[in-house]
Amino acid sequence: MQVSTTFRHMEQSEALKSYAEEKLERVAKYIDEPISAQIYFTVEKIRHIVEIVISGRGITTKASEATNDMYAAVDAVLDKIERQLKRYKEKLKDHKPADSNGRTMSKKVFHAESIESNPEPVVITTKTETAKPMAVEEAVMQMDLLHKDFLVFTDAVSGEINVLYRRKDGNFGLIEPQRG
Repeated sequence: MQVSTTFRHMEQSEALKSYAEEKLERVAKYIDEPISAQIYFTVEKIRHIVEIVISGRGITTKASEATNDMYAAVDAVLDKIERQLKRYKEKLKDHKPADSNGRTMSKKVFHAESIESNPEPVVITTKTETAKPMAVEEAVMQMDLLHKDFLVFTDAVSGEINVLYRRKDGNFGLIEPQRG
């Protein structure tokens, strides 16, 4: 497991880093290899915040927790992630895994100078995502794990790129392409 740690507004602590890495081993059993984890330790006044982002083959999850003790925050955030991954694995038990030939999408990047001179709306930020093949139910689970409002994915059945989004009423909407 690849683990990277970031300390914000505090001194680096090898003891804290090794404690978190040791605790991460208990959630490694829920994710297929290779696994990478980013751990962010932050201190804001009296709040000790730990945020962990774990990525494995086909899944990414994140959680954060704030307490008065950094070690307690590590335990609490790992409990959250473990619950998320358990729930995800239980939902996938009866689901066949999709093949791993995802499509990659990217967009054009505009620079700040061209934005100011152009009165038309333009794309400000760009993120390249891999549209992984999955069923709609799996895409809903992935959205919940990542706490996102939308997800671009490849439909495992049709092979088309779809967009799943969270509606204001709490339900989900699905945008499917139509050939014509």
